[in-house]
Amino acid sequence: MADLDLKPQNSQNGPELDGNQLVAKSLSRLGVTHMFGVVGIPVTSVATRAVSLGIRFIAFHNEQSAGYAASAFGYLTGRPGVLLTVSAPGCVHGLAGLSNGMANTWPIVMISGSCDQKDAGRGDFQELDQIEAVKPFSKLSVKARDIKEIPDCVAKVLERAVSGRPGGCYLDLPTDVLHQTISESEAEKFLTAAAEEQSQLQKLSSGIGNVVSSDVERAVSLLGEAHRPLIVFGKGAAYARAEDELKKLVETTGIPFLPTPMGKGLLPDTHDLAATAARSLAIGKCDVAIVVGARLNWLLHFGEPPKWSKDVKFILVDIDKEEIDLRKPELGLVGDAKKVLEMINKEIKDDPFCLGKSHPWVEAISTKARENVSKMEAQLVKDVVPFNFTTPMRIIKDAILGVGSPAPIVVSEGANTMDVGRAVLVQTEPRTRLDAGTWGTMGVGLGYCIAAAVASPDRLVVAVEGDSGFGFSAIEVETLVRYQLPVVVIVFNNGGVYGGDRRSPDEITGPHKDDPAPTSFVPGAGYHILIEAFGGKGYLVGTPEELKSALAESFAARKPAVINVIIDPYAGSESGRMQHKN
Repeated sequence: MADLDLKPQNSQNGPELDGNQLVAKSLSRLGVTHMFGVVGIPVTSVATRAVSLGIRFIAFHNEQSAGYAASAFGYLTGRPGVLLTVSAPGCVHGLAGLSNGMANTWPIVMISGSCDQKDAGRGDFQELDQIEAVKPFSKLSVKARDIKEIPDCVAKVLERAVSGRPGGCYLDLPTDVLHQTISESEAEKFLTAAAEEQSQLQKLSSGIGNVVSSDVERAVSLLGEAHRPLIVFGKGAAYARAEDELKKLVETTGIPFLPTPMGKGLLPDTHDLAATAARSLAIGKCDVAIVVGARLNWLLHFGEPPKWSKDVKFILVDIDKEEIDLRKPELGLVGDAKKVLEMINKEIKDDPFCLGKSHPWVEAISTKARENVSKMEAQLVKDVVPFNFTTPMRIIKDAILGVGSPAPIVVSEGANTMDVGRAVLVQTEPRTRLDAGTWGTMGVGLGYCIAAAVASPDRLVVAVEGDSGFGFSAIEVETLVRYQLPVVVIVFNNGGVYGGDRRSPDEITGPHKDDPAPTSFVPGAGYHILIEAFGGKGYLVGTPEELKSALAESFAARKPAVINVIIDPYAGSESGRMQHKN
């Protein structure tokens, strides 16, 4: 059975459009420039029509990776990433990306085909109540029940995905609606109305929240009176494009700052007031912390003792009042991070203060950071072969910094690989780090790489992946080659999850004791050969010289490549929650 693609016909009101064409026109008219997905019945024509209108469609091998790409595209661009899937199983697979967007508060819209409405409940092909299935993972879920509803439905999900706290939205397109027709003149009326509604909704949501001047004054007073203040910022501040305002706040006040993993780069990791290398001291001893675009969840130890002082006063800047109500801070400022920081900076300008480099708190942070950096550098300077994690990571760090500006976007996933990379790799520019995020999701790597490459075509994309993380979506290296994206994937190959067989003797018993360990993969797997099957470039490296050569060649080529870095299988350790020892 092929997709029906009804060509324009003439009626009394002129040429007619079918639902596929109207979906594509709606997306194009409302500002969508890219889509990600897997086509098939009944949505193939939606994709082809969108492409004909100038929308770039990136076709994946599975909806999970496509969904991760759409969510990351939303984060990097500030516009909803659009994921297109087929019915039922396609929709279910796409939930990985939709839920990832919700967890990370990134704007994503999933659009799925669904069964003919008259056959719902009768066991139709790929039948599922998709509206019900997506509810836990979406801010808004709507079904276009008639072709006339398509433009309005598209406008609603696109707008809701970015309004307030960004997140996921879902649009359901029944097969019969996609095959309905409407005159071009009538369609234009609905398209115009939807565009006007979108414009009005954007104006209504463009405010800065409920921030009042007295709260801004109090925030500045708390910071100014603090003995050990700290500025913490996360990917919410990155999404808000608040880097200039953060830089002004930090450099005007002299307050040390601590980014969350994906907040890295908003201010350079090399900045004199960066407290990342003194994280335990910074959060353990600060008496006032202003937290901008970051949630006090597990990534920040819930803002509770023993990691934080029991007496610390939090000033939370968040777009969502519910988040502030949940955390019960000393002071909450509800609004867009960029705009709230503008207000804070203006208030400070009227009553300036600055800690200065000789302030005891600044000196303590700087001293501890230098000590920890020196300890790390003593480890990094050693060339360990067979490779541990730090030797190749140091070489990769130097190669990435050697690219200069615009800096590469680094995608990092894996257990030990991501943990070591977070400490070693240096971010110097905003939104140049993507990792497992709020959920600690493995398998995001290749989808994120593709999103980064199409969202920022002027930047090289470098993925630093564990072999387990890479395996989730490894087939998407074919997608890299097909679209000739400037992505270099570096796989830390230590033979398994955490590193091969880690069982103790008393665990190697029972009738299946001769099976590979649950953590083991095939030793020495040729991951570099996979991309070569599709025409990409593969490298197998095991020494510093080989790795340096592969990085120099692949970075210069800016073509799809996989560098298979053989790691000592006993170099890693089991890793889950982020471990911060500095």
